[in-house]
Amino acid sequence: MAAQLFFNGLVTGLLLALPALALTLIFGVLKFANFAVGAMLTLGAYAAWVANVQFGAPLVGSAAIAAVTVAGAGLLADQFAFERLRQRGSITLLVASMGVSLVIENVCRFFFGNASRGFDVALSRPIRWQGVRINQEQITIAITVVVCLVLVDALLRFTPLGRAMRAVADNAALAAVRGVERRAIARLTWALVGALLGLAGVLAGLDRSIDPLIGWNYQIAIFAAAILGGLGSPIGAVLGALTIGVAEEMSALVIPTNYRQVVSFAVILALLLFRANGLLGAKAARK
Repeated sequence: MAAQLFFNGLVTGLLLALPALALTLIFGVLKFANFAVGAMLTLGAYAAWVANVQFGAPLVGSAAIAAVTVAGAGLLADQFAFERLRQRGSITLLVASMGVSLVIENVCRFFFGNASRGFDVALSRPIRWQGVRINQEQITIAITVVVCLVLVDALLRFTPLGRAMRAVADNAALAAVRGVERRAIARLTWALVGALLGLAGVLAGLDRSIDPLIGWNYQIAIFAAAILGGLGSPIGAVLGALTIGVAEEMSALVIPTNYRQVVSFAVILALLLFRANGLLGAKAARK
């Protein structure tokens, strides 16, 4: 059972990695914690469900539609909410993101109701390896997340957009002097973050049923992962997600599964008390 829980935790951690990375990108570039990550993940799940179930699109195409839909929603949120408040400070932007979260969640509830839904995918037998049960959905989640992480890492390290994003994150004023337009970088960051959250919504819909609270069920764990890794550190977000995923699943050995979110709360509390910068926060700040 311990081996099965550990494997499940790794998959859960990979699932958390994309939204945790999205959260840390927004914090790094725009300097506020985006509380709407869960709601945007929910929107991605429903967008893919509509394409897959209502219009018969394959899941890969539905995932692409979800990524584009949530990227567009992120751009609209930036256009009509965040850009107008950008000079008001991080607390104001955080509160604004709560409002955006409520709007997205209730739009999904209005159009789709509270019923649980699922994707139209073929049933398949799980694989057993060394006594560990591996579902096809878990394989899909792992492969998709690893590919996305490699692509995002390449974008941040080797492309002009990535260098511009890192420049704005390090020193927005100095980047502006060097000709980097913060507004354009903010828009492109929102598009990238929206695409990641859209894909995360599809993967979450594969992992469990889709309902208006699917994103909220991951919200605390996403924040715990990003804070544990050090907000603003992409590598830290991934490491934090894997740590939280394994810790939550392994906690089933000692506490009921309904209370596993206590682990995320405990991690956040411990970090705030003893290491507010997270595992890689101090390192990220020196770069």
